[in-house]
Amino acid sequence: MSEHPLHHRDPSDESAASAPDAAEALPEAAGCPAPDLAPPSPGSAGWPARPRRGTVASLLRSMFRLAIERSYTRVGLVGLAFAAVFGTISVRLLMMASFGEPPSQEHRVAAAATTAIRPDIVDRNGEILATDIRTVSVFAEPGNIYDKDEAVELLTAVLPDLNATELRAKLTPKPGKKGVGFVWVKREITPKQQAEVHRLGIPGIGFLPDHKRVYPNGTAAAHILGVTNLDNVGIAGIEKYIDTQGNKALNEFGLVAKQTDLKPVQLSVDLRAQFAVRDELAKGIEHFRAKAGASMILDVTTGEVIALVSMPDFDPNNPVDALSDDRINRMSVGVYEMGSTFKAMTLAMALESGKYTVNSTFDTRGGVLNWGRQKIHEYHGTNRVITMPEVFTHSSNIGSAKMALGVGVPGHKAFLKKMGLLDRLRTELPESAAPIIPPRWTEINTITIAFGHGLAVAPLQASAAVAAISNGGFLMTPTFLRTTPEEAMARATRVLKPETSEAMRFIMRLNATEGSAKKAAIPYYFVGGKTGTAEKVINGRYVKNRLFTTFMAAAPMDKPKYLFVTIMDEPQGLPESGGYATAAWNSGVVTGKVIERVAPILGLPPYFEPPVRPFPLMVKLGAYHATQVGGP
Repeated sequence: MSEHPLHHRDPSDESAASAPDAAEALPEAAGCPAPDLAPPSPGSAGWPARPRRGTVASLLRSMFRLAIERSYTRVGLVGLAFAAVFGTISVRLLMMASFGEPPSQEHRVAAAATTAIRPDIVDRNGEILATDIRTVSVFAEPGNIYDKDEAVELLTAVLPDLNATELRAKLTPKPGKKGVGFVWVKREITPKQQAEVHRLGIPGIGFLPDHKRVYPNGTAAAHILGVTNLDNVGIAGIEKYIDTQGNKALNEFGLVAKQTDLKPVQLSVDLRAQFAVRDELAKGIEHFRAKAGASMILDVTTGEVIALVSMPDFDPNNPVDALSDDRINRMSVGVYEMGSTFKAMTLAMALESGKYTVNSTFDTRGGVLNWGRQKIHEYHGTNRVITMPEVFTHSSNIGSAKMALGVGVPGHKAFLKKMGLLDRLRTELPESAAPIIPPRWTEINTITIAFGHGLAVAPLQASAAVAAISNGGFLMTPTFLRTTPEEAMARATRVLKPETSEAMRFIMRLNATEGSAKKAAIPYYFVGGKTGTAEKVINGRYVKNRLFTTFMAAAPMDKPKYLFVTIMDEPQGLPESGGYATAAWNSGVVTGKVIERVAPILGLPPYFEPPVRPFPLMVKLGAYHATQVGGP
C-alpha cells in the first residue's frame, strides 16, 4: 500500500510542496476524501524536522517588518497620543497661571523672607558685636501631609519647644484654600535638629536656607545694638538704624548676594570699656539695692558714646524680655528730673548772660526763699553770703534760684533751648523721648528748674549739655558711630564762650576737691563733677524716700576728654552712708570706680603731679580758691 504524501516527505526533495500547500492542492472536487490534518505526535514519522537557523532569522524579520502603508497609520496614532498628553499639560499650566499660584511661588516668597543679609557691627577697635550665621528653617506643605497627627507627634518629639496644638492648627488646610499651602514649622534650627527632622522622612516637610543674627558678647551693649526679628529685619537700636540707611532696600532689590558685599558698621563703642562699665554698674545696683540704673561714657571732644549700659538689660540672642517696661534704655528713653546736676546749666547761663561773674555773691541767710505761697529750702544750708563757686560746691538751691530769676524767664528758656534741653534728642538710636516741659512756664518754674526740678529730660540729653560746658562751649549731638574730631567739629555748634567753659571746669574741679564730688575724685586723673538728687514724682506728688540720683564727672578738668555719667533709680541708704541715699553715696561711688577701672583702658594719662595753672583766667580774676585746684 503506497504512503500518503502528507504523511511523508523526503528531506532531499527540494521541489516537494509543504504540507499546507499540498493540502490546498488536494482535488476534493474529484471525490478524494479529506486528509487527516491532526498534528502527529512527537517522535512519530509525521513529526516535522527542526527548521534551520536561516529559516528562524527570516521568520523574525518578517514579524517586525512593517509595510510602508502600515507605518503611516501607526506613526500618526503615536503623534496624536503625544499631542494629547502635552496639550493636557499645557492647559493645566495655563489654568494654574491664571487662577492660582503654584506651590513653588509660595516657596519663593518664603525664601525671599529668609535671605535678608546684614552687615557686621564692630566696635571702634574692630571687635565683632553682631554678625550673621547661615542656618536653615523648617517648613510644611499641609496639602502634602496625609497624617497630621503623626506628623505633629514626630515633629514635637525632635523639636520639643513646638506647641502641638498650634502646630496641628497650622498643618490643617484652610477651607477654600487652593494648592498644597506653605507654613513655617520652626525658624533657625540647629544642624542637629535639621538632621533629626530629615530622618523622620515626613512627606510635605522641607527646609529653606536662612540667616540668624548672633551677638557674641551677649548682654554687652544690648541697648545700643538692639535686636532683629525672625526675618533678620532690625526692630530696635543700631540694627533698626542700619535698615533705615538702605540695607533693607538693598536686600529687597536683590543687590546683596553675601555678607562680604556689605561694609561693616563701626560704632564708637569700646567693647572693653563697655564690659567694665556694665560690671561696675551691676555691682553698684546690687550693693545699693537700687531698682535700676544706667551708666555711660561720652567723649566730649567728638560726641562719641564710648560705653552705654542700662540695667536691667537683656540678651539680644534671646530677647524675650526686651519689651518689658523695666528694660528700657534709661539713658535715651527715660526722662527724669536731673536734680542738682542742672545747677551746672544755671551757673553757665548766669555767666554767659554777663549779669554775673565768677566772683558774684548770693545771700542765703535764713535758709528759706519765700516766693508767693512757695518756700524754697536749702539742703546744705550755709546761712551766709556765698560766692558763685560755693553755690555749686554747697549745692545751694537759693543761690541757683536767684541766678535764674536774675536772668529772667525768657532768658532762662532761651538758654535751655540753645543747650538742646527743650527738644527731643535725635541720635542713631531710634528710641528716644521728648522732654517734659511745664505747660505754663512762670517764675516759680524758673526757680525750681534752676536746681533741677520741674523739667524732665533724658540723661543722654543732659550729658550732651554738660559736655558742651566742659569742652570749650561746643554742643555736639551724641553719636554711636565712629567719627573723627574734624567731623565732630563740622557738626558742632558753639553755645558758650571759652571763658564761661573755663569757669565751669574750674567750679566742677573745685567741687571734687571740697564739695559733693569727692567720692569720684580718683587720684591722678584730675576729676571734676556734680551730684544730683531728685525726689521721684508718684501720683503727682514728690515722695521723699524714693530718690533718683545722678552723678556727672569729667576728666581731666584742665582739658576734658571724657564725661562719666551714672544714674540710679531708688537706691537705698546703707550703714556706711549713715542711712543717706543721696547721689554722692551711690552714683558718685559707682562713677569713681568706673573712672578708676576704665581710664587706663581708654589711655587717659594719669597726672602724678597736678597740672600747672590749669585755670589761668580764674587765677587772674581771683576766683574763690582758684589757687587750690592746681599747681603754682
